[in-house]
Amino acid sequence: MIGENAKRVVVLGINGRIGQEVARAFVAAGYETSGMGREDRVHLTGVRFVQGDAANAADIRRAVDGADIVVNALNLPYDKWDKGRSEAQLAGVLEALRGSGKLLMFPGNIYNYAASQHVLSPETPFHPQKDKGEIRVRMEQMLKDASARGDVRVCIIRSGDFFAPHATGSMFDLALMRRKKDKVFELPMKPDMKHTWAYLPDLARVYVKLAEKSDELVAFQTFHYRGYFVTGDRLVDALQASVAAPWKIGAVPWNMLGVIGWFVPVVREVVKMSYLFRTPHELVDPRLDAILGPDFNTPFDEAIAKTVRSYLEDEPRMFEGKAVAAA
Repeated sequence: MIGENAKRVVVLGINGRIGQEVARAFVAAGYETSGMGREDRVHLTGVRFVQGDAANAADIRRAVDGADIVVNALNLPYDKWDKGRSEAQLAGVLEALRGSGKLLMFPGNIYNYAASQHVLSPETPFHPQKDKGEIRVRMEQMLKDASARGDVRVCIIRSGDFFAPHATGSMFDLALMRRKKDKVFELPMKPDMKHTWAYLPDLARVYVKLAEKSDELVAFQTFHYRGYFVTGDRLVDALQASVAAPWKIGAVPWNMLGVIGWFVPVVREVVKMSYLFRTPHELVDPRLDAILGPDFNTPFDEAIAKTVRSYLEDEPRMFEGKAVAAA
């Protein structure tokens, strides 16, 4: 993509986890990359920062001026999605892009589906089980309507729970690594339950791969990124391989968190979505598999090790022995 004809990308929400990783991936692929945020908190190499407020359509319009591809990495705090706030934020983005015909890339999740829906393809009908799922369904309909009007082209990339080195607000730091000082991994699922995970650096490269196909995409298209679909036992194997000596294995105290949620809204919302760890949801998409090609994913053990060690960087003793061998 390097050269005069390189497409230009702007990432809305550059300070967020998805925004940062996607921007890095586009820079690595040679795209002219900009990122919008209220302030430049991360100072990403190769990314031109554009100051702007996501609540201001004029700021968004200024940020995306001249861009071919827009990545909507905006996301409200987990307990602030309701009361129409998520829809209003997206409406501002769509207003700023109205009539532009730009490609808008949007991160999807599995909240749109019920516990009883175990295999999820892009054609699987939505049956949201919780209010967050209902919100996401409404947002995706807004995107579909905008594409039908010819305002934008839309590419939704759906994935499971993501994790990455140093990422905060994920199930890794909120659950799995919550008791790292006690050397305890806390599993959010039962040992034999499968769950879908996405390594964020890999997911970011999916955006680049699809951007490279942007001229071939239809006006509205959804892709499902499989990531890793593994049992709790398989996750434990990878976790234990990432530390020098075995840690204890515990379980996320969902009942206790439910009580805490009475007083802490974010915890309440996390508990509300805990059904996703009690039933399997496998993302399938042969079209995307063909685009990505074989061996696209970082090996699972490697991805887990890099992530675990990032949370232990203040404890060098954890890197001794076999933990170093896998680096």
